[in-house]
Amino acid sequence: MENKPTSITLQNFTTESGAFYASLNLSFHVFGPALNTAPIVLVNHALTGNSQVIGSNGWWNILIGENKTINTNKYTVLAFNVPGNGYDDVLIENYLDFNTRDVARIFLEGIEFLKIQQLYAIIGGSVGGGIAWEMVALEPKITQHLIPIATDWKSTDWLIANCYLQEQILKNSRKPIEDARIHAMLCYRTPESFKAKFQRTTNEEQAIFNVESWLNHHGAKLQKRFQLSAYKMMNQLLKTIDITRNNSSFEEIISKIEANIHIIGIDSDLFFTVNENRETFEELKKLNKNVSYGEINSIHGHDAFLIEYKQLDNLLKDIF
Repeated sequence: MENKPTSITLQNFTTESGAFYASLNLSFHVFGPALNTAPIVLVNHALTGNSQVIGSNGWWNILIGENKTINTNKYTVLAFNVPGNGYDDVLIENYLDFNTRDVARIFLEGIEFLKIQQLYAIIGGSVGGGIAWEMVALEPKITQHLIPIATDWKSTDWLIANCYLQEQILKNSRKPIEDARIHAMLCYRTPESFKAKFQRTTNEEQAIFNVESWLNHHGAKLQKRFQLSAYKMMNQLLKTIDITRNNSSFEEIISKIEANIHIIGIDSDLFFTVNENRETFEELKKLNKNVSYGEINSIHGHDAFLIEYKQLDNLLKDIF
């Protein structure tokens, strides 16, 4: 399963901000039946993820695979790497050239290159879900089902503020990846989650609290496998989700989308808050969209979409 991603090269790409790239590398993995022989599910990865969604280092093994919720005996699973995420050893230093819509356009070019007419579903958590929203805003007929999880169609002021702090840490810290990760973990989890996990216990050996040693561990772990420019790029994308960019109205964009939309929120998410998800759902209902809303109940916050498998399975099984 741990095969290297396949790469294609896209020519002459100009970003929304006007930056020109003569060539861009787009790499991807395919799992299950060969492309265009079965319904295709596109999986968009989150900040530290990549195209390796299943396998020994797969980050969504609990959801995808043989006889799992998204069954690779029945569906072809396609996953692109966000250009610059470093998984294919290609980095992009000028991360400010890009926004989330650019990545959506790049993924759509990849789909065209692979001669895919329509997807069965696009599913993504966090920034991956934001890219999914941008994709259907650009190509309203591209998929039958849109499944944005722990995300929204726009980055809120609260999210932008957190990404701004992340960027300051990434630019100014002596240990940028470790320190940014420590801050990020506070957004990905919740006070209740920490309380249940650590109970104010201490690590005798290191003479620090266990919550501190856990945060240090996560920082060091990411430092080993993630590059600074990749983190800057992904953080920039998290900050720039907005399907109404360039002054299109929400109503206008949504009215064109043909997909069934299945929003999944997390009641304790501190990052993409549940109130924003419910508001989006209400707006879509008003516009007579074929939309459903499901909620994961968890103390674990934003990361619950990677943890609460049973609930996610229940929310998705009717689609798959």
